[in-house]
Amino acid sequence: MKTLIINGSPRRSGDTMGLINALIPQIKGEYRLVNAYDFPASPCIDCRYCQTHEGCAIKDDMQGLYDDIRDADCIVIASPIYFSELTGRLLDLASRFQTFYCARRFRKIESIPKPKRGAVILVGGGDGNMKKPYETACTLLHHLNCPDIHPCVSSHNTDTRPAAEDAAALSGIDSIARFLYAAR
Repeated sequence: MKTLIINGSPRRSGDTMGLINALIPQIKGEYRLVNAYDFPASPCIDCRYCQTHEGCAIKDDMQGLYDDIRDADCIVIASPIYFSELTGRLLDLASRFQTFYCARRFRKIESIPKPKRGAVILVGGGDGNMKKPYETACTLLHHLNCPDIHPCVSSHNTDTRPAAEDAAALSGIDSIARFLYAAR
């Protein structure tokens, strides 16, 4: 089993990582954690290269991430919520998933042939809504060939309680692990 975790948080020891750290010991097999704020990749520039070619015209570390996406059995998107949406840097990184959409839409090929299971972890402390970022994350996961997505796990009171102390969120992390690694 291979699990890819895409972390949209700029804080390496923040609430999002608190929940990721609760998941990591439950991962079956190998995993890769990609921190969007540290990942050396440019956002999509809409050059349309991927409408007619495999991959992306921008040659950077995304090439290896594309391989990890194809090889993964499970993909988890984790992010704090900024103004009721995933973080900007996570969306920058995810804009490069356009190559998978274009393969399917324009070139009529499935460039991610192996279906995966997906999950979304969201944290927030303000008055934002979890529905919109969950829908965005699910759209991204669908384009990464995740037809099965666990219901959103969130901690939404991080202004007053760390996510790693949120019993409901931690129970949700356990549920994600059971879902991701259940027999197929």
